[in-house]
Amino acid sequence: MNQQDLQAIRAIITRHKRWDMLFGLLGLLALMVGVLTLTVLFADMAIKGAARIDYDFLTNFPSRRAGSAGILSAWVGTILVMLVTAFSAVPLGVAAGVYLEEYAPKNWMTDIIEINVTNLAGVPSIVYGLLALGLFVYKFGFGQSILSAGLTLGLLILPVVIVATRESIRAIPQMVREGAYACGATTWQTVRDHIVPYSSAGILTGVIIGMARAIGETAPIITIGALTFIAFLPPAPYTEVFPFISFEWLTAPFTVMPIQMFNWTSRPEAAFQVNAAAAGFLLVLMTLCMNGAAIWLRYRLRRNIKW
Repeated sequence: MNQQDLQAIRAIITRHKRWDMLFGLLGLLALMVGVLTLTVLFADMAIKGAARIDYDFLTNFPSRRAGSAGILSAWVGTILVMLVTAFSAVPLGVAAGVYLEEYAPKNWMTDIIEINVTNLAGVPSIVYGLLALGLFVYKFGFGQSILSAGLTLGLLILPVVIVATRESIRAIPQMVREGAYACGATTWQTVRDHIVPYSSAGILTGVIIGMARAIGETAPIITIGALTFIAFLPPAPYTEVFPFISFEWLTAPFTVMPIQMFNWTSRPEAAFQVNAAAAGFLLVLMTLCMNGAAIWLRYRLRRNIKW
């Protein structure tokens, strides 16, 4: 190889490095646009609404007077709806993901199911609201209740949980399964003792992503009839008599944080806009706390895994 060939190779390498650097800068710019936009919006809500956040704001019911209005019914309703969403979507989504990845035969029927699950993850949320309105509210007779809202959001995040579960299971090396089968383990024992524990960190990440999406959804909740003004709390989930557990709260009317924000932003008074900013600030903090908990749990789970 002569000197001219070496110079040509160096020129090609230099040109490729230049393109790599340019692509890296474009990726960094795209990242900073998203991060800075979120930071500016978050800072704007914090500046406008931080002074409004106090004990009374958290413990008062909504009011027609902005100064005495609070978000008690909104954040309680949000927590209860998220509980129903988690209990309905997480077990079903994880079980469906495990079945599709470990048990389902590879045929045309499975391919159709996989395609539909992937497509459902991108369906607009209003479609789930219309489905829930006809199915849960009218067909099953659940009414405009916490149960209907939780099941609606559960359907919304179910494809996300299924896809995240399958991707986490696929990331597990095949040698783990082969080692378990070589020791005489059944498919269920392999899934229970190895596959699910090793993939739990990725599954948890998908669950939190889905829950973070559900907590901010407004369209499906409005569709099934969430109240924009509610000045009472659902019945307590516990009683003083046996069996000490009550499920009456599942059929109670409700509101959630996004609905309360929508109600306040639709009012012309500036004080209600401040209330909406404070509620939005708290909603973002709740979402960040959920994601922070997911990161911490994922770190702990990965640290405890022993291959």
